[in-house]
Amino acid sequence: MSFTIRLDTPEKQELARLIALRSAMRMEVKGFRMTNKAPTAYSILKKEYGFKGNKQKVLDQVSEILDKVLEKE
Repeated sequence: MSFTIRLDTPEKQELARLIALRSAMRMEVKGFRMTNKAPTAYSILKKEYGFKGNKQKVLDQVSEILDKVLEKE
């Protein structure tokens, strides 16, 4: 699946950030970290977006939301 997103509005910029956080969460679920010093994607998603649960459940919630949003576009 290939698509292009123009980041010309704050909503689209937030969408791009969520996509990046989902990618980072996929790595964290497998046991990797994107960086050593910055907060994990897991902690960002829980703190800023209010997701609940373990890493896999948070990843599932983010993926579900993004799938719905990307279907509309």
